[in-house]
Amino acid sequence: MSEPFDELAERLDAIADELASTAIDELKSALRRGEQRRPQTERTLTQARRAVEKAAHLLRSLERGDASDEFD
Repeated sequence: MSEPFDELAERLDAIADELASTAIDELKSALRRGEQRRPQTERTLTQARRAVEKAAHLLRSLERGDASDEFD
């Protein structure tokens, strides 16, 4: 993979991990408050994490030459 794309994909992976950790913290906080449903904040963080993971996947697919419109 070209250096700039590889670095970007790695940074996105780190961001996805941070989003996942923050989402888990939100779930734990909701449990401590006695909430019965997933908080909207956690849902939004999870959605953002998935989008970041897709972006990292797309960058990695550039090297393999299989970049497609599957995520458009």
